[in-house]
Amino acid sequence: MAAENSKQFWKRSAKLPGSIQPVYGAQHPPLDPRLTKNFIKERSKVNAVPLKSKKASSFHEFARNTSDAWDIGDDEEEDFPPPAFQTLNSKVALATAAQVLENHSKLRVKPERSQSTTSDVPANYVIKSSSDAQLSRNSSDSCLRNALHKQQSLPLRPIIPLVARISDQNASGAPPMTVREKTRLEKFRQLLSSHNTDLDELRKCSWPGVPREVRPVTWRLLSGYLPANTERRKPTLQRKREEYFGFIEQYYDSRNEEHHQDTYRQIHIDIPRTNPLIPLFQQPLVQEIFERILFIWAIRHPASGYVQGINDLVTPFFVVFLSEHVEEDVENFDVTNLSQDVLRSIEADSFWCMSKLLDGIQDNYTFAQPGIQKKVKALEELVSRIDEQVHNHFRRYEVEYLQFAFRWMNNLLMRELPLRCTIRLWDTYQSEPEGFSHFHLYVCAAFLIKWRKEILDEEDFQGLLMLLQNLPTIHWGNEEIGLLLAEAYRLKYMFADAPNHYRR
Repeated sequence: MAAENSKQFWKRSAKLPGSIQPVYGAQHPPLDPRLTKNFIKERSKVNAVPLKSKKASSFHEFARNTSDAWDIGDDEEEDFPPPAFQTLNSKVALATAAQVLENHSKLRVKPERSQSTTSDVPANYVIKSSSDAQLSRNSSDSCLRNALHKQQSLPLRPIIPLVARISDQNASGAPPMTVREKTRLEKFRQLLSSHNTDLDELRKCSWPGVPREVRPVTWRLLSGYLPANTERRKPTLQRKREEYFGFIEQYYDSRNEEHHQDTYRQIHIDIPRTNPLIPLFQQPLVQEIFERILFIWAIRHPASGYVQGINDLVTPFFVVFLSEHVEEDVENFDVTNLSQDVLRSIEADSFWCMSKLLDGIQDNYTFAQPGIQKKVKALEELVSRIDEQVHNHFRRYEVEYLQFAFRWMNNLLMRELPLRCTIRLWDTYQSEPEGFSHFHLYVCAAFLIKWRKEILDEEDFQGLLMLLQNLPTIHWGNEEIGLLLAEAYRLKYMFADAPNHYRR
């Protein structure tokens, strides 16, 4: 058993330059039919386990209970067996069916009780609201009243769906354009229209967020893709866009060659998984654009090649540059309505800006991913200093930082935050020196401590890992990101220039 556990399932063999590198911690690993044999084989053992089994309270206990989860059979060509082989405990099925029938019977009784209660109210009594009718019921409805009162006592916040409103949106319900925002927008326009844009002043203005109207050109400038001199911008854009499509003509046809097939195949698999709930990214034309961007980048960076997670880093740039040509929210926009020239400019600009970003964090994606290993270790040391209680809580239940923070570093928190929040976060990252590499560490620390109460409430390994991999940020907006960044800046100010505070 020890020998099996010591074998790292993410260990990879040497590959050709530009080949796919598997990533430990990826949210959507490729489906492997070889795992099915052992999974079905162990299904018969599940029914023998008591229904009230004890939760795994530590990593080692959890590992023992799931030690065969990554066993791989020798038959790579085995197909999935039909569902008929999967058995179901008859007692569990009968109990579940009885519970469902009971719930349905209760739902049928409730409307009748509501009607009878309303009919008992005198004719001369005016019901001002539904709450008055609720209070007129008998004492048997006390539990329902308490639940309703608790729900009504919660603060009113607008519901921000997962897909809608990728553009700037405050979860607090603030108006989209205040007097202050208009003043900031005017200042941005003055900076951008000057003959030589003051990049230091632009970074200072961009740190609290960039207005949507000027975000595309601001991001091009802050990433170093566009020159500060206004006279040089147009010829620079033309030259870089032609250079990118020159790469397409030179390299893209090689995707079908044997030594590039693995890279292209993995990109082709990962693209549909990129923000699967946003219709924009499920359009075939958009997916073709992403495939070209990622393949060309992998070919031109053989030291790392393509790594799962890099596909996420294209999306903020693509959305921002698309918003330059779309007035409404872009998540449901049909890109076929745009001209070919506009689509080509969006594709080329997304490629170059993503390349500039990855140039600063490429050690995150080289062999063994040393950049991520160092950042996760630094996060552990930082958390042990700023919140020793949370750090000891992880140690008590044998939770390793690598088990949840790897994805935070690999995907720059994009799997933990809605896309609208990522775009706001990147406004600040591009304003900070080494924002995507250095400042991101303090953002991750502030993000972790944000959930300290929920973390301390969990008292087993499995519960902690489930929480940390599914943090409830679905309704976050600019307000929450602003508070997170403020706390991250405070941590950076305290620890970045004081290494003795950082270490034990």
